[in-house]
Amino acid sequence: MNPTAEIVQKADPDRLALLSLQYGGERRQWSFANVAEFSSRFGGWLQSNGVKQGDTVLTLLGSRPEWVFALLGIWRIGAVALPCHKSLRPHDLDLRIKAAKPSLILCEVSTAEAVRQASPDCLVVELAPEHLDPESPSDPFQPGTSEIADLAPNDAAVVIFTSGTTAGPTGIVHGVRWLAGQEVQAHGWFGAPVRSLAWCTAAPGWSKSARNAFLAPWICGASALIHDAPFDSAQRLEVLQSEQVGALCQAPTEYRLIAARHKIPELPALKSMVSAGEALDPQVIEQFRHATGLTIRDGYGQTETGHLTGVGPGEDCPAGSMGKALPGINLWIDEGELVVDPSTVPTFFLRTLEGSPAPMDGPWRTGDLVREENGFLFFEGRDDDIISSSGYRIGPFEVESALCTHPAVAECAAVAEPDPERGSVVRAVVVLRDGFSPSDALAAELGDHVKQVTAPYKYPRIVDFIDQLPKTSSGKIRRSVLRGESA
Repeated sequence: MNPTAEIVQKADPDRLALLSLQYGGERRQWSFANVAEFSSRFGGWLQSNGVKQGDTVLTLLGSRPEWVFALLGIWRIGAVALPCHKSLRPHDLDLRIKAAKPSLILCEVSTAEAVRQASPDCLVVELAPEHLDPESPSDPFQPGTSEIADLAPNDAAVVIFTSGTTAGPTGIVHGVRWLAGQEVQAHGWFGAPVRSLAWCTAAPGWSKSARNAFLAPWICGASALIHDAPFDSAQRLEVLQSEQVGALCQAPTEYRLIAARHKIPELPALKSMVSAGEALDPQVIEQFRHATGLTIRDGYGQTETGHLTGVGPGEDCPAGSMGKALPGINLWIDEGELVVDPSTVPTFFLRTLEGSPAPMDGPWRTGDLVREENGFLFFEGRDDDIISSSGYRIGPFEVESALCTHPAVAECAAVAEPDPERGSVVRAVVVLRDGFSPSDALAAELGDHVKQVTAPYKYPRIVDFIDQLPKTSSGKIRRSVLRGESA
């Protein structure tokens, strides 16, 4: 079995598979015949560079065709994909490289220096800005076509890193069954209309992107749009109109910013809108419904589990709900926490990169607080210290570790601070070393320092100074006190 190869092979070879928009306006189209050719040759090229079945390939690429074809080529030959967000810094990459031990790293001009500073002990290939040409599928992959690997459901296929609260990021290993299991969320939640153009705006490196940038659209019989550009609310609306996008998957923050900054046009081609990552405000949902006649359908999942719940296409659902369990998935609420039977989740992970097996013999406690009303689920928050900001899940340990490398910082803690646009932002509470005094300039300097040490999306937008951190008798930081919760 090789699910991704089957999806491409079963599609009409002349039908549009991928529309690529590059920063600066370049527009390229790829048929399923192009996709089959390029992914096959990409697989052969990987093999010619020593990549074997079971080896890991790390990608540090933007939303460009090479990222799509690389993942397809990796899966085609039975290797393991480790897609990473291109904003990762050398420290972040070094952690992932040491944990995953990739055989090859694919990067681009903008990310090559960070890769080199991470000192990888493997082949590093820097792709040129315009590496592929739809009209010349044989160049640059001269080694020729690759054989399609026959894979078992529990063979490793993809690694996604997730943030922790008290330690560094953990590599979550998913099997081939994760690829096949995307059928459930693609039809039960994503719901792109057949032959429409579907756009998942999540950047490579996130679980949602690996699921929905191209897999879910193709499973639904739609084409996929990828756009290699930073978020710009006006540009987002322009692309939706000019390309007649039929299905849109965005982070809640992106919907909020569009609603706050613009009069939303009618968008007659748009037939489906979904969101996931955090609860979306009912007023934002209503603004889009008033303009387009469509309801933004929410959903929920984790890196470890894949998608678990959603509001299905055409389903009537209360505003702000993350829907119901997807077909076949058994979940329930225990003392306010969402709990899942992992044996019913086709996309549940296999193990961590450290080798810890997934707990398939007992319930999986998600750590997310959820309530149920009339059969529909509503997200309430986390029962730990993970910070959810603009769809990013940020572990306080990573922020704190970066801050503590600054000479002014003696101790610190990172917590979530509510924010009307981003849901939450990172707030750092800092104890200074002797010889340093609190100031706005120092607060800004600490924020910039975090951006240099770790991925910029983790930086604290708020920095407060304090004489002493509240701690338990055993010395653990009481982050609940810093968040203003009851002691």
